[in-house]
Amino acid sequence: MSSSPAQSHANDRRVDHSALRTNQAFIISLLILAFVLNSWILVAFVSAVMIIGTLFPKAGLFKAVYFNVLKPSKIARPDVKIDNPEPHLFAQGLGGIFTLLSTVALLGGVPLLGWALSWLVVALAALNLFAGICVGCIMYYQFTRLGVPGFTRSPISS
Repeated sequence: MSSSPAQSHANDRRVDHSALRTNQAFIISLLILAFVLNSWILVAFVSAVMIIGTLFPKAGLFKAVYFNVLKPSKIARPDVKIDNPEPHLFAQGLGGIFTLLSTVALLGGVPLLGWALSWLVVALAALNLFAGICVGCIMYYQFTRLGVPGFTRSPISS
């Protein structure tokens, strides 16, 4: 029995959620460290990693640590699921923009706004890491449902 085109398409859409969780753990840890150290440079670094990883997914530094260190050494095990990568990249891109705005605010002498933006990213990454709720993914799928240009993927039903 052959699979339908929809099933075949769904089987080609795989995302390693362990890589996503590693990415989130790095983001949370580094932004909290940035706050403790009062380091706008560390916020800027996290922003750069997130934006580069969104624009060039294979160049994502935190995911590279997962794929090149944690996974081969069996510190983290793969958790590959049928899923669309686009909503996760969108969520990461939003986080990158918010941390970029955080950096600008910190450099511009508005630390309350700067740290509030960083803590928002920490909270949303933690919500995803610990509860599996990706607010950026929900936004992506709502934009798809509303027909917003550039948002084309619908959730994959299993």
